[in-house]
Amino acid sequence: MSLDSYISLGRSGLRVSPFCLGTMTFGEEWGWGTSVAESEAILTEYVERDGNFIDTANIYTNGHSEKIIGDYLAARGGLRDRVVLSTKFFGNLHVGDPNGGGAGRKAVIKQCEESLRRLQTDYIDLYWLHNWDRKTPIEETLRAMDDLVASGKVRYLGVSDLPAWKVAQAQMIAHFRDYAPMIAMQIEYSLLARTVEGELTPMAQELGLGVMPWGPLRGGKLSGKYTRANAGKQMSDRTGSAAGLTETEYAILDVVNEVAAEVGANTAAVALAWVHGRPGVASTLIGATRLDQIKSNLDAIDVTLTGDQIDRLDAISKPALNFPADNNRDLAPNLAFAGATVDGMKTMALPMLEKSATRY
Repeated sequence: MSLDSYISLGRSGLRVSPFCLGTMTFGEEWGWGTSVAESEAILTEYVERDGNFIDTANIYTNGHSEKIIGDYLAARGGLRDRVVLSTKFFGNLHVGDPNGGGAGRKAVIKQCEESLRRLQTDYIDLYWLHNWDRKTPIEETLRAMDDLVASGKVRYLGVSDLPAWKVAQAQMIAHFRDYAPMIAMQIEYSLLARTVEGELTPMAQELGLGVMPWGPLRGGKLSGKYTRANAGKQMSDRTGSAAGLTETEYAILDVVNEVAAEVGANTAAVALAWVHGRPGVASTLIGATRLDQIKSNLDAIDVTLTGDQIDRLDAISKPALNFPADNNRDLAPNLAFAGATVDGMKTMALPMLEKSATRY
């Protein structure tokens, strides 16, 4: 696979690279991150390798991330129309202004206008609701988002970090009111964060949302820089303090390292290959603070894991899920199909059925 093996995002005609360039690190306003020059070098590396999907947010480095991307695209002629440019609204950049952020109509439209100005473009390819505004009716948010699509300022819509029930509610309202639907969902997903498998990823598959994992390296924990040998000594780039892993996390990392040695790749590449192969995943968000990091992460597109390697990674990282996820996954098929194989899934008859000789 390569970055130009494009994928249709969710139930839509928007085609994107299998790895999306996340740009939360662009800019140094938060005390960590990437200089303008390094950010531009990362963008160049990505687009020269035929990547076409760039993601940011109005809140990233207080708007500077959007401006860096806007300046870069504006200086390169027709590149803007060849990339899929996505950004998010919700974050409030105006201290003390209750309408400066969130998902009310006034805020949504104003945030879109500000993002368009910073990005130096007249349209956003994919516009994301970044979080759930509990104080705004979802109907109001959906109508405002639909109006932006109708106006031509936005092409497609997505959601990020919302609970599954709220996304399902929103998608159903959009369907029945003939609003523009959501086509994708961003969620935290990695070998160290798999609880989304209980509700979010099955919901996305059912409702036509392409899953876009963020944090696939769990804030660097799966990058390879944390080991048992340097436990409590390795410094975090973001916090500047020593960071370590729990014993459970080290156990997962041990298996990741075993698989990495088998396939001749680094730890990060195996972690990225695993998450990108999960059911429902469309395009995986990858970011970096240095050019060498993005080069290494992009190389993960060529890593292929065997069935046995995937099974080992699945087993060591198996999450504890909220009810009724395990019940639906493990018990329900056996209860329904009683030993029959359905759509390639083998089931078994429950013991009480096998012992019963009487049929009523």
